[in-house]
Amino acid sequence: MAEVEARIAARAYLPGTRLPSVRAQAQAMQVSVSTVVEAYERLAAEGAIASRPGSGFYVAGPAAPLALTQLGPRLDRAVDPLWVSRQSLDTDATVLKPGCGWLPPDWLYEAGLRRALRALARADALALTEYATPLGHPGLRQVLSRRLAGNGIEAPPGQIMLTESGTQAIDLVCRFLLSPGDTVLVDDPCYFNFHALLKAHRVQAVGVPCTPNGPDVERFGAALQAHAPRLYITNSGIHNPTGATLSPVTAHRLLKLADGAGLVIVEDDIFADFEPSPAPRLAAFDGLARVIHIGSFSKTVSAALRCGYIAARGDWIESLVDLKIATTFGGGRLAADAVLMALTDSGYRKHLEAVRLRLAQARVKTAARLEALGITPWLVPQAGMFLWCRLPQGLDAADLARACLKEGVVLAPGNAFSQSLSAGDFLRFNVAQCADERVFEVLAHALRSLR
Repeated sequence: MAEVEARIAARAYLPGTRLPSVRAQAQAMQVSVSTVVEAYERLAAEGAIASRPGSGFYVAGPAAPLALTQLGPRLDRAVDPLWVSRQSLDTDATVLKPGCGWLPPDWLYEAGLRRALRALARADALALTEYATPLGHPGLRQVLSRRLAGNGIEAPPGQIMLTESGTQAIDLVCRFLLSPGDTVLVDDPCYFNFHALLKAHRVQAVGVPCTPNGPDVERFGAALQAHAPRLYITNSGIHNPTGATLSPVTAHRLLKLADGAGLVIVEDDIFADFEPSPAPRLAAFDGLARVIHIGSFSKTVSAALRCGYIAARGDWIESLVDLKIATTFGGGRLAADAVLMALTDSGYRKHLEAVRLRLAQARVKTAARLEALGITPWLVPQAGMFLWCRLPQGLDAADLARACLKEGVVLAPGNAFSQSLSAGDFLRFNVAQCADERVFEVLAHALRSLR
């Protein structure tokens, strides 16, 4: 009964769908025929399914509300991507969050943002009340075009569309290119919300193992042959969660494979401003022919101002603009104005230099504290806020996360990032959120109790 109900909730069984015969279901679930008959009869009594004599059992009623947690394998909520997000977002300021994916408030550009908001408070009524143009703020798109050129990406303002966030940017691309049942390649591990978003689009995600230089190219090629995917979603700069950096050789081989397979690549570049020097970008090598480049400012300016962007070939931008209007109508003009003022403020460059230095110091300090507990980084990243770490042998990250949550510390277990669920002994640590001594005290206590 639970299996059938889960499939109905996940919309794998839509209204009118004929259920497997009792014999086929019994064989698939390795139970007796009488058990399946009893389950089907109970479900029919509840009104979830209906019997049609001589034909079988069919799903009844309207389509169930979409339940993302019912899609894919049933996970312990301690490794569910949505669980990690909820714990990080819902908890109050007293809870420590070394598992979250953003900087502490005092690391962000608060002074520049306050100056921007004061200036906007004195602006004319149009800036405060009107919808933005379909492409978004022209001045911000011009600045973005120059910033992208610094990473070798040629994207004139007309090929850049502003969005409400980086997540909305990916959502629009998925709406544009995917249909239910399509296959999408992701890194394994990858940013956990990619998994949740792809579930919402009812597509199949296939993981490709990561290396310190990018995805495993041999496994990538094999996945192309086996699954004929429509998209590949990745971070080229600072990879989330591993901190790895794409090498030029890997980038060249990936693009060659993608071109031969007709694959579109979505390159999420949300951590670009944390790099001391830019790593290779797929969009730079490709010229935005098959690569769609996206980003946002929630990690460096403010997560309270929702503003992101998409850079893509011109004909695709035209269609994406239509999708944006259909789903959100006008964009956030006020947020774009504030972001533009912050990015062009005289203090922003120095602010970023200070953040990069603080992150470098925090990476060294946090890695040393973790290694003293037997928690070992997979690699030492060149930049960014993340350390992808392996636990001592025999320990499970989900168990550790549950134990630490009871003590007011939110962790990010490895299988939340892994499509294959092969990272059960890994955790992602945000070094900027590890300054409080209690993080390591709670970790040490939990490790002792689990050994």
